[in-house]
Amino acid sequence: MSMAGAGVRVRLLGPVEVVAADGPQAVNGLRRKAVLATLALHAGRVVSVDRLIDVVWGERLPATAENTLQRHVSYLRGVLGEPGSIVARRPGYVLNTGPESTDVQVAEHLLELARRATDRAEQVTHLTEVVALWRGPPLADVAGSAWLEEQAEHLARLRLEAERALAEARLSVGEHARLVPGLERLVRQHPFDEHLHAQLMLALYRDGRQGEAVTTYRRLRDALRDNLGIDPSPRLRDLERAILRQDTAIAAPAPTPTARPVAVAVQLPPPVPTFTGREAELAALDALVDRGGAVVVSGTAGVGKTALAVHWAHRAAGRFPDGQLYVNLRGFDPAATPTEPARALHGFLEALGVAAARMPSEPDLMVSLYRTAVAGKRLLVVLDNARDAEQVRPLLPGSPDCLAIITSRDQLTPLVVTESAQPVMLDLLSPDEARHLLVRRLGAHQVAAEPAAADDIADRCARLPLALAIVAARAATNRRLSLAAVAGELGDLNAFHGGDEATDVRAVFSWSCRTLSPPAVRLFRLLSLHPGPDVSAPAVASLAGVTPTATGPLLTELTRANLLTEHTHGRYAFHDLLRAYAASLADDAESPADRQDAVHRLLDHCLRTAHAADLALHPHFSEISLPPPRPGVTAEYPRNKSAATAWFTAEVPVLLAAVPLAARSGFEGHAWRLAWAMAGFLHRQGHWQDWLGTQRIALAAASRIGDQAGQAHAHRSLGLACSRLRRYDEADDHLRRALDLFTEVGDDAGRAHTCLNLGQLAERQGRHHQALSHSRRALTLFRRAGNRAGQGYTLNAVGWQEGLLGNYHSALTSCGEALRMLQEVDDVQGQADTWDSLGHAHHQLGDDRRAVACYEHALELFAQVHDRYAVASTYVNLGGSHRALADLGAARAAWRRALSILDDLGDADADSLRADLEQLDVTRLS
Repeated sequence: MSMAGAGVRVRLLGPVEVVAADGPQAVNGLRRKAVLATLALHAGRVVSVDRLIDVVWGERLPATAENTLQRHVSYLRGVLGEPGSIVARRPGYVLNTGPESTDVQVAEHLLELARRATDRAEQVTHLTEVVALWRGPPLADVAGSAWLEEQAEHLARLRLEAERALAEARLSVGEHARLVPGLERLVRQHPFDEHLHAQLMLALYRDGRQGEAVTTYRRLRDALRDNLGIDPSPRLRDLERAILRQDTAIAAPAPTPTARPVAVAVQLPPPVPTFTGREAELAALDALVDRGGAVVVSGTAGVGKTALAVHWAHRAAGRFPDGQLYVNLRGFDPAATPTEPARALHGFLEALGVAAARMPSEPDLMVSLYRTAVAGKRLLVVLDNARDAEQVRPLLPGSPDCLAIITSRDQLTPLVVTESAQPVMLDLLSPDEARHLLVRRLGAHQVAAEPAAADDIADRCARLPLALAIVAARAATNRRLSLAAVAGELGDLNAFHGGDEATDVRAVFSWSCRTLSPPAVRLFRLLSLHPGPDVSAPAVASLAGVTPTATGPLLTELTRANLLTEHTHGRYAFHDLLRAYAASLADDAESPADRQDAVHRLLDHCLRTAHAADLALHPHFSEISLPPPRPGVTAEYPRNKSAATAWFTAEVPVLLAAVPLAARSGFEGHAWRLAWAMAGFLHRQGHWQDWLGTQRIALAAASRIGDQAGQAHAHRSLGLACSRLRRYDEADDHLRRALDLFTEVGDDAGRAHTCLNLGQLAERQGRHHQALSHSRRALTLFRRAGNRAGQGYTLNAVGWQEGLLGNYHSALTSCGEALRMLQEVDDVQGQADTWDSLGHAHHQLGDDRRAVACYEHALELFAQVHDRYAVASTYVNLGGSHRALADLGAARAAWRRALSILDDLGDADADSLRADLEQLDVTRLS
C-alpha cells in the first residue's frame, strides 16, 4: 500500500503540515501545530481538553487556554477543509479524517504488512514506501512540549526500525551492492549500532569488498572499547570470523527468476563538446558527491550554468548507477510559463518505470510516489533553469543517497537556508578560460596567431560563454576573416557596454544578426512567437509561411551562427536570452497583423497535424470540423501509428503551450480543437493533470465565443478525465452537460459517444445494470448516425457488460456482431478488444479451448497497435485458460510474458501475478 492510495491528510514525519487537494498546506503557529499533532497522534480517539491543554501549554497555562484551544480547533478545521474533520466529543476533541489519514498510521500499517509478508520482494516494496514517508526529523517544528518530544523520539526509532528491516530484506534479495552507500550513511548516524554495522559488513563482503568489511568491524570494535568500554557482541564477532574464512553460509543469495527489473533513467542532454575551464566549480561539485542533498549553481544569464551542470553530470554519471534525471524548468523563458512541478514529476516517474496506470492524479501524491521510487537509490537529478525555491522543492528526491543539481539565475537562498543546499556561484570566465574557449572552437593555431585579437574578442563579449560561442561561430564559418577583422566588426559595440552582462550580450546578438541574410533574420524574429521549448522544421515553415525546402537553408544559417541549436535531429531551440532578443526584434520589425498571421499559421499547423496523428492512432467516433488553413501552412500526416506516437511524444510540450496561446491570442476555436485532438494521447500516456488542464482552457475558450459544439466536446473530455481521476461526481456532471449540449446542436455521434462514456463511468462504480443501459442507448444513437466504428465499439461494451452480469451467451452474440463491424471498418484496436471480450465469455462458459483461440487472436492484433498493457492483460487471461485446461507449462509461459511486460510498465498488478506464478509452481511440484 502506498500513500497514493491512503488519503493522507496530516503529515507528522517531518514538519507538521496538512495535505489539501492542491498540495501541502502549512499550519501557522507553534501551538496550532501542537494541537494538530496531538490529535493526529490519537487519530480516531478522543483527546480530552485537559490533556490537549497540558500538552500544548504545559506549566505556562494562560487564563484563556480553553477559549484559545477552541479558536485553534476552528482554525485547523479550516485548514483541513472540512467542518467535520475535528469533532467535539466529550470530554474533548477527535480527529475524524478516516482510517490511515496520517502518515504515521500509514507507516505503522505498512510495517505490519511487511512483517506478515512471506515474499521478500513484497517486504522490500512495503518497507521502501515506509522509509520514503519521512521528510526529515519527525514533529520537527513543535519543539517545547515534553510529550511531543517523546513522540518524536519514538517516531525516530520507528524510522530506524524500518531502515534496518529494509536493509535486511534487500540483502535477502541480492541488492547488497546498491545498499552500501545507504548503510554507510546510517552507521555514521548511529556509530554504535551493531545491527547496522553487521548489515554493512555483509553488504560489503557480498560485493567483493572483504577488506572493507573487516575494516568496518574493527572500526566499530575500537569505537565501542574507547567510548563504552565494551567489546562487540558474540554475533558480530562470529560474522567477522565468517567473513575472514569466506564462509559459504553468508554468500549472496541467487537472484530469483521473477525478480522485478530495476528501471535506470538516463535523461541527460548531450554535453557541450567545447566546454572549457570551470575547474574550481567542477572540483566543488566533485566534493559534494558523497554528501547528497542539493547544490544550487547560480549566476547571470548566459554565463554557462547549464553547460557546467550537464558537463559535470556526464562526468559523474558513473557514481550514480541508478540513473540521472533531467528537466528544463523554463524558469526564465520569455515565451512560456515555468514548468509546473507536477509535469516535471510526471516525466521523472515515467523515466523511473512508473506505468500510466499507476500515475497519481494529485501533485502531492506524485511527490510521495517519486520519493518512494528513489528511496535507497543512488540517483542524480538535474533541475535546470529554476525560477524559485517553490518550483524546486517538490522535485528534490529526499533520499540522502541522491544528489540534486539546480541551476538558476536566482541564488535560491530559501533552499540554502531550509534544505541545506550548497551554493556554487558561477562568475564570468577568467581571461584564460575565455581564450581557451576560443581555442576549443577555432583551433589553437588561429588563436595563437592573433592572441591580442582573441583577447579583444573575449573582452567585448564580456567573457560570457554564450556571446563567445556566437562570435566564434562567425569566425569559424568565415575563415577568410582574421580574428582582428572579427574584433573590428565588434568595435562599435562599445556604445552598448554599461556594466550589465545581459546588455552586453544583446549587443553581440545585434552584431550577429547583421551578418545574416534578411530571410534568416525574419525567421529568427518569428521563432520568438513559438511557445514551446523546441520546434520542428515543418512548424518553422508554417510559422514563416514558406515551404520546408526554403526553410532548411535558413535554419542552417541560424545554427551556424549559433543563434539556434539543433539539439536533436530536426528539432531546434535557442537560449532564453536569444528568445527574448528575438521577441524584441519582432515587436519592432513585425506589425501586429503580421505577428497574428504567423501565430495563426503555427496554430493551423499544430491543429491539422495533431488531428491527423490522433486519427492515425484511433478512429474518431465523433468528428470535429477544422477551419480552413491559412496560406503557407505545412501540415504533417503521420503515415502509421508508430509515427503518430512519435510525433505526439515530441510535440506534447509544444501543444500544451499552444492551447493557452490560442486561447489568449483570439483563436478560441483552435484552443478547444487542439485540446480535443491531443486528449486521446494524454489519456493513454497517463498525463492526467495535463489532460484536465487543457480541457478546462478549452471549455473557457469555447464558452467565451458561445461555441456550443466546442463546449460539448470539452465537457465530455473533462468527464472522462475526472472519471479517470476517480472524481466520479464531477465526471457525471460534465458528461450530462455534454449530453445536453450535443442534443442542442443535433450531434447524434457526440450524444452516442457521451452515453458510451456514461456507461464506462457506471461500470467503474460497479453499477453494471446502469452501465448496460447507457451502452444500449449509445448503440441506438450510433446506429441512427450510421457510425459503424462507434457501433462496433459499443456492441463490444454491451457484450462485456453482459458478461459482467453473468449473461455469457448474450455477451458472445453482442461481441460477435461487434467483431464483424470492426472488421468491416478495419479497426484493429477494436477487433483486438473484442477478441479479448470473446475469450472472457468462452472462459466463463468453460470452453477454454475456444477462449485460448480468442486470446491468441487478440494478442496478434494488440501487437500491431503497440498496446503493451493490453498484451499483458490478455496474456494473463490466456494463462488462466491454459491453467483451466491443466496445461501448466503453457499457463506459466503466458504469465511470465505478462509479468515481464507489467514489470517493465511498473504496473501494480505485477505483484499479484508473481504470487500466482509461485502458486502455480507449488501446484506443479505437489
